[in-house]
Amino acid sequence: MNVLVCIPCLMTGGTEIQTLNLVEALITAGHEVTTVCYFEHSTNMVERYKQTGSNVCLLSPEGKRPVGITNTVLLLYKGLHRVLREVKPDVVHVQYMAPGAIPIIILRLLGIKRIVATAHTAADIYPSLRLLHFVSRHILTAFQCITERAEKSFFGNSQMYKAEMKLTRHGNHFTIYNNLPPYISIANKEQRIGKVVTIGVVSRLEPIKGMDLVVPAFSKIHAMNPNTHLLVVGDGSLRPLMEQQKNNAELNEVVKFAGVQPQEALQTYYDSIDVLLMPSRSEGFGLTAIEGMARGCVVVAANTGGLPEVVSDGKVGLLHEPESSDSLAEKAIRLVDDRELLMTMKQNAIDYVARFSFAHYSELINNLYSKL
Repeated sequence: MNVLVCIPCLMTGGTEIQTLNLVEALITAGHEVTTVCYFEHSTNMVERYKQTGSNVCLLSPEGKRPVGITNTVLLLYKGLHRVLREVKPDVVHVQYMAPGAIPIIILRLLGIKRIVATAHTAADIYPSLRLLHFVSRHILTAFQCITERAEKSFFGNSQMYKAEMKLTRHGNHFTIYNNLPPYISIANKEQRIGKVVTIGVVSRLEPIKGMDLVVPAFSKIHAMNPNTHLLVVGDGSLRPLMEQQKNNAELNEVVKFAGVQPQEALQTYYDSIDVLLMPSRSEGFGLTAIEGMARGCVVVAANTGGLPEVVSDGKVGLLHEPESSDSLAEKAIRLVDDRELLMTMKQNAIDYVARFSFAHYSELINNLYSKL
């Protein structure tokens, strides 16, 4: 089939990486794929899509977002109309992010009948679900969520997609989990813990990721367990605050900021982390969690968004109370104090993460496309 994949941005983020996995899965199965980006884009990410085998169309070559709803609609209508004439897709797969349902409605007005949408968040970011429910019932062939918890937030019920599932003309919704990106492999089972336990984060250093809670929590962890270090991989607006927190707590010798690292280097950093902190305030899925688990990190994550579904509490990681650095510290201290528990969870995490393999994801996606 000829597939058009629509996405607002092609920057370096979890949604773009997962969409790249979608593109690769479809191309591997023999489909022709064109990716259209509406707004912001980076040269590196555009090249990665092209290297996978996708054509890439940029509606805004300069990578700027129009000002105002009228200009946005005009850009999308004219741009998608042009792309549809050139590509003539059999199916359009829309990444359902800002600007919401506008591209889906435009595609339907332009005559596209087979439209699949993927939601990369839960419903809590949308002020009203009326439009989404209308679009799902009357326009979309299928609406894919990335966790069952997110699907329930949209529709009140959920189901994992299975090969034997039958599709109706409209209104199908289900969950297909995200998968490990190609730059992370699943580690062998011989995990070790050194004398010093490394606590780590791999994240944008932003409020939505809860990064302001990390250093205060680590201060409590280190006070109870001096043989602990903190490794911070990433950058963002909260880095000055986190460095100030480190200085105020006199933790300069045991806290390291590694800055932004290329994705191909992340596996090495995960390998040096024993306990991975994810105190996010909002998280649609938690790609970092499965990346870390694949390398034997034990994840301590906020009980929010898709994280409770991805991080099995008490088996491969621990969930903490959202917004609480005390709860975050308490869970991490439990792991640091109990080396046997930490080792067991390391081993469990590696076994558990196989369910998020690219092969499994590709099989489900292409089974879905065989029904379209």
